Parts: sequence; C-alpha cells; structure tokens
Amino acid sequence: MVKLTVRQDGAASGTFVRSSAFMRLRGQRSVRPGSRGYLSAPWPADGAASTTSLSPEELGGWVAMFALGVQLPGVFPLVERYPDGSYTLWLHDTAVTSWATADWEPGRTEFAVVQSGPRRLWDEAERAWRWWDANGRPGVERFGLTVGPERCTVWLDAPDRPVPQAG
Repeated sequence: MVKLTVRQDGAASGTFVRSSAFMRLRGQRSVRPGSRGYLSAPWPADGAASTTSLSPEELGGWVAMFALGVQLPGVFPLVERYPDGSYTLWLHDTAVTSWATADWEPGRTEFAVVQSGPRRLWDEAERAWRWWDANGRPGVERFGLTVGPERCTVWLDAPDRPVPQAG
C-alpha cells in the first residue's frame, strides 16, 4: 500500500506505508506452465550449473522479496518442498523464456544453482540482494513510488534515488 500525493504536474508520489498481499480471482490469474514447463529437455535441460554462497533462505522473507521484486521486473518465485526439509527455489520470468533454481539443504553453506534463458535470473537476484544488503536491508517504509503519465519509478528514501533494475 502506498500513500500518494498528486503534484501540480499530475504525477503522484509517496511512500509505501505497509505490506500487503492480494489473492487474484481465478479469472484474473495469468496462466503459465509449471516449473517443468520451462524446461526444453529432461533436467537440467539446457541449464548452466554453478554454486552460490547466497542461501535461498536469505531471499525468503517478505521484505527481502519486496526489495528484490522491485528490482526484478517480470520475475516470480515458486518453492518446491521435499520430504527431508530441503527445497528448490525456482525463479521464472513471465515471458516464459528464463528460469533459475537454487537448492536449499539444511546445514549447507554452498547451494547448487541452475539457470537458463536470456535472463540469468539467479545472477539478477544476487545483484538485487547485494544492493538491498548494501543499503542496510531497508524495510518497506523506506521505499517510495512516483507515478507519472509515462512511467512508474520505485525509489529508496527519496524520489531522486531510484531503485536500480538488477537485469
């Protein structure tokens, strides 16, 4: 939720005042393939494997996901959980062209990553997370939004500090 004030020029600007989540009606939901629908062949398809020290757990909190979400346009996460308590964090793009996975396992400090497509979504997520961390892991209340006739800009602390796109 954002409290916006309309300016003389017709643009509106203000800060986020609280977190929110909305459940879309079935008719409003986008139809996308499941995670396996992004793959061009059996696992790992054409994905490039690597490792990371950034735990998928670091990305999972609401504020972290908000901060990453404003930097990663057209990307959404899904979690695939397993009986042993481990899970795979999937990142998908809405264009159905790119995906990434990061496998979380208890007690690990390095995590397996696989990513494919023109966008390297895990790399983008790491850049976004590093930006958020370097800025003191700001809460939602430090973010703002300016809405104009041509575009919307999310900013940190002041309108002249736009949040960078991680792509």
